[in-house]
Amino acid sequence: MTGTITRLPDLGWMLRPLTEIPGVRHAVVVSEDGLRLGHASADRLTGPVASLSVAEAEALSAACAAMNMTGRSTAALLFGRGAGVRQLMLESEHGFVLFTHAGVGAHLGVATDTEADVGLVAQQMQLLVAKIGAHLSTQPREPVTESS
Repeated sequence: MTGTITRLPDLGWMLRPLTEIPGVRHAVVVSEDGLRLGHASADRLTGPVASLSVAEAEALSAACAAMNMTGRSTAALLFGRGAGVRQLMLESEHGFVLFTHAGVGAHLGVATDTEADVGLVAQQMQLLVAKIGAHLSTQPREPVTESS
């Protein structure tokens, strides 16, 4: 079996405005199938994850993709097939994770601390997606064929 590995462009630089919002810790752009497309962390963070490493961002990307699939399954169960998910929010005792559709085949996840203005963060996420959503989109991977 042969194949071509294409390096995806790192979209982390687009996330910098989100990480400048008070209380935002990290942001990731994730493909629908869980690949990290980019990530950024706020400056001068302290705590257990002061800055996302690539490995941590990839693990977070996979977790976000799983969360999205769970949300889609739940929406389909409650509202019928084809019911999409626009936003998800996870609250923990340490903060929030907001997750939104960011274009074709892509999602945007933002982690905040408990002091963040979650409404402001969600609004800024939507503005970012509206502004640069086409850059955040990703096409699905090509399926493997017998000739590959």
